[in-house]
Order: sequence, then C-alpha cells, then structure tokens
Amino acid sequence: MSTALVILAAGKGTRMNSDLPKVLHPIAQASMLEHAMRSGRALDPARTVVVAGHGADLVRNAVTEIDEEAEVVLQEEQLGTSHAVDQAREALQGFEGDVVVLYGDTPFVSADTLERMVAARTSADLVILGFEAADPGRYGRLVMQGDSLERIVEYKDATEAERALTFCNSGLMACDAALMFDLLAKIGNDNASGEYYLTDLVELARTAGRTVTAVACDEAETLGVNSRSDLARADALFQSKARAELMELGVTLMAPDTVYLAFDTVIGRDTVIEPNVVFGPGVTIESGALIRAFSHLEGCHVSRGAKVGPYARLRPGAELAEDTHIGNFVEIKNAEIAEGAKVNHLSYIGDASVGKASNIGAGTITCNYDGVMKHRTEIGARSFIGSNTLLVAPVKVGNEAMTASGTVVTQDVEDGALAIARAKQENKPGRARKLMDILRAKKARLVKGSE
Repeated sequence: MSTALVILAAGKGTRMNSDLPKVLHPIAQASMLEHAMRSGRALDPARTVVVAGHGADLVRNAVTEIDEEAEVVLQEEQLGTSHAVDQAREALQGFEGDVVVLYGDTPFVSADTLERMVAARTSADLVILGFEAADPGRYGRLVMQGDSLERIVEYKDATEAERALTFCNSGLMACDAALMFDLLAKIGNDNASGEYYLTDLVELARTAGRTVTAVACDEAETLGVNSRSDLARADALFQSKARAELMELGVTLMAPDTVYLAFDTVIGRDTVIEPNVVFGPGVTIESGALIRAFSHLEGCHVSRGAKVGPYARLRPGAELAEDTHIGNFVEIKNAEIAEGAKVNHLSYIGDASVGKASNIGAGTITCNYDGVMKHRTEIGARSFIGSNTLLVAPVKVGNEAMTASGTVVTQDVEDGALAIARAKQENKPGRARKLMDILRAKKARLVKGSE
C-alpha cells in the first residue's frame, strides 16, 4: 500500500515572536520541519505534500532543500486543521493509498510509531495517534471502548469523568486517501472558533459506519513547539537522547551535558569527546578519535586515531586522515590532511592539501583568497613548514621540502628544496630609544592639548 505524507506547516507561531515561520526554527541544527520530514521518510512515502501559509516562500525554499520531490501547497487563510489538510486535495487527486497527517511543529514522532500507525490501518479505517499524558491538562481526550476509539472530546466540552482520562490526542492520523477527503468535505465550522477541526473526522467516520482506533506512543514524541521556551525544551530533549545513544554505542563523553550535537552527528565507538565541544551539521567521526575541549566541528570527516583540539575549528570540507593532529587555535577549511600530518598550533589551512607525515609550524597561513577567487595550496609528503610561513596560493610545496620561519612563499617549491623569502635584517643602533622619545613627546602634547 502506497503512503502519502501531508505535513501541516502553515502556522505563524505568534508566541515565537519571530519573522521566521515557526516550523523553520531549528532543533539540533535542523528545522522542526526537517525533523518531521525525516521521520516521515521511514514510511518510504510515494508523495509528500507540505501545507504552507505564513512565510510560504521561506517554507517552500526549505522544503526544496530537504526533498526536491516534495510538493508545497498554500493555505492562504488559516481556517483550522481540517481546512489545512484539505489544501492537499488537488495535489493528491487520484492517489490510491494511505494519507498520514504530520505536524511541522511536532518534530519527534519516531519511525516505529509511524510504522505502527500504518500497520493499524489493516484493521481500522481511521487511526489516531494518542499518548498517555503525565499531566493531561487541556489536551483533547481519547475516549476508548476496547480497541475502538469512540470519540475525541475537547477539554472544555469534557465531563469530569472524561477529564480524568489521561489518554490524549496528538493530532496525527492515518486514513485511506479517498475516505479522508470524502470526510473532510463534510466537516463544518459551527463552533466557538469558527474553524474546521480535523478531529471531527472521528465522529464523521463512525457515523458512516467506519472503524476508528488509536495507537499509543511515548508522550515525548508528541511534544509540540509553540514558544521559545518550548523550543529550548525540545532541543534539550533531543540532546539528552542523542548523548545517551552515543554513550550506549561506545562513545565516551567526558562531560555529556556540555557536548552539543547536530541532528546528523555520527561518532564511532571508542572515540573520546572532551567537554564543551560543538558539532554542527554534517560531521562524521570514526572510531578511536579524540576531540579535545572547546572545539567546533561542522561539515567534516575525522578518521580513526585523529586528535583534534583543544580550541580547534573544523569547517566544511575538512578531511582528516588517520592519526592526524590538529591542535589548539587551528582552523581547517576545505582541506585534506593526509595520514600522520600535524597542524598543531595557531594556523589556518584553507583550500589546501597537506601530504602524509608533513608538519605545519605555528602561525602558518594559506593565503587562499585574492578578494574575488579562492585558490589552492598543495603541500607534499614529509614536508616541514616553518613557523609564520605565508603560502600565497596558488602554490605548491614539494615532497620533503622545507620553508624557513617567516617565509612568504609566492612560487612553487620543488621536492627537497628549502624556501627562504624574508627581508634582510638590519639593526639601527640607538634608533629604538630615539623613536620612543619622539612618541612619548607626541603623546604628552596630545594630553596637554585635551586639558
């Protein structure tokens, strides 16, 4: 049976107090919408339709970056959840299969939960996702009779007995596409808010003699985000779960609460992560690496046995081979550092390649940008780059070559050669004292003139 996803992402999110559409606010370096779409991928959907409204152009651009095949439809007026889902009617015209409704601001529904919802469709026409709430508050209650869902009752309409129920409505559901759109056409807005509510599907389905059931999931999966405080709680929840999973897989986090992970961080077993390390998107760390304190990594690959930091920055395109050393206050960008090479102190290596077992001295800079174009620096194997060397790209340093400290390299250095390019030193006797006397006198005149 084919599955289509309809993801509701039209809300403005007034409580976020933001120009950014609510669903585009990030959790672990990915928007809530991306989390929802990634969860939905577990169903291998034939179609994905995102319903946008507020900030539709921004949402459309984000959707395209996540999944080029996903469709975006516009809900010009936000008239309720039923009205939102109905905006996908034309996009899914003729689709035969199940529709699963997700919410762009409910990012943590698991693949297992979605699969159980779809599996429950084999014995029920309409499946609602519910959860046992520790504090049910003003959630809508799911009134069950055995495996059958009798109705969804809103808190304000519930009796005291119904308010005592703890099985609550998440808003997610699965239904045959033809049946869903047939029932949606019958939903009215005769209520205090004048909105079209998706929850009315339950009563309409039962009136039509259809079977309705509910699937339960953990309450944390249904966490909705409506404010900055909710966003912070959601991010903390993600981090806590992700850290626990890494440690279960054999990764050492020396101070877990200080390590910040992205949604797609991959770290191999026996890797050690010291305190206060931040992972941006697109980071893969192989087994047995060491990431020292206060380092920041994004868009990079770190191989087995490599050591990074402390206070190192790996930017997109950084590729570290096995047993490399990247030390304190070193930045690597779009560069390959070959096996056993070392960049240990206060250096910038960008748009470059560093050969096997080479040593890059402190203060080395690859001057890769001319103000318009980026250029590459190539350093061969077993080379030694002296401290405070400036490599003005495009330039090549051969195998087993050296540069003297303070050298500005503007021409290629052949294999085995020593490059020296610095001005001749001259010592001027007594000139330092004279210069300081002049400067002090100038300062004194400025101070007197300001009085």
